Amino acid sequence: MAEFPTKASTRTSSPTREPALRSQRCSPISALRPYLRAPPRSRRCAPIWGFVCSSLGALMLLQLVLGLLVWALIADIPYHLYPAYSWVMFVAVFLWLVTIVFFILYLFQLHMKLYMVPWPLVLMSFNVGSTILYITAFITCSAAFELTSLKGTGPYNQWVAASFFLCLVMIAYGVSSFFSFQAW
Repeated sequence: MAEFPTKASTRTSSPTREPALRSQRCSPISALRPYLRAPPRSRRCAPIWGFVCSSLGALMLLQLVLGLLVWALIADIPYHLYPAYSWVMFVAVFLWLVTIVFFILYLFQLHMKLYMVPWPLVLMSFNVGSTILYITAFITCSAAFELTSLKGTGPYNQWVAASFFLCLVMIAYGVSSFFSFQAW
């Protein structure tokens, strides 16, 4: 019968590899395909904020801030008197709320638990649809503010600012559509 070796090691990992594994866990993840690449050391942050460090997360934050500005500017004026602005308000609030849902989904990596849903395709479809809806809202808002208020008044300036931020949000969703298409 063979002798059992006296110097058997029951360790499952070496202590020299643990810091390397710990630093890999703290690296930000790619929003749609976290297993593809690790970011450079200069862009590493806490695990929960890894999505915010990605380009998709930063764009979603930009969309949320600019979308909030749009609907806050429009809500401050009696938009219900003009049907065109009701459409703009609907687009701004609806897409802002859906973007919050997607942001929470990706921030807490809940999309990884629902693996049967094709998230890259869903996110790309949402971004393309949002871009199209924001284009219509931008055209509507830009065409209607000349007709609804006097130049230089408070409401006129708010309509102009809302149109400007609508354009910025539209561009942000367009850039997100491009990155989502690349990830798809």
